[in-house]
Amino acid sequence: MQMWELVARERIRDTLALYNWSGDSGRIEDLTQSFCPEGELEVRGTATISGRAAIAEFLGGVAVPTPAVSAKPALKRIVRHTLTNIRFTELTEKRAQVSSYFTVFTEIGPDHYGRYRDVFIPVGECWLIAHRFVSTDWRAPNSTMAPPSSVP
Repeated sequence: MQMWELVARERIRDTLALYNWSGDSGRIEDLTQSFCPEGELEVRGTATISGRAAIAEFLGGVAVPTPAVSAKPALKRIVRHTLTNIRFTELTEKRAQVSSYFTVFTEIGPDHYGRYRDVFIPVGECWLIAHRFVSTDWRAPNSTMAPPSSVP
């Protein structure tokens, strides 16, 4: 393995962490920095969203707690993404394809889980998401985040 490949892998892992840590703490603008300026977010069952501003608007709507959570003001909002099995299926000096699994825990416990299929490209010193495909494979019946339409 060459040094550029090790550096690329670690920068990609850092971008994956930026996405999840920022999203979990409700910092949507920070989360969008994990995408290229013209990056795309495709969620299975919905349209593809392009550009950081549109992604921020879309994800801002997802981050709003459901009425059941909002009705309990004493309930502390918890969102934690766990990312596992990060697999580099292609890696060149100009492009990377990365697949991973995610599990989301909220104040109800396990909320939903699924897969990310990402394409990364280098932008300056960073590797950013050019395209992310999100596939939710399961959601809790009382999920506070994953709409029923995101599961086949």
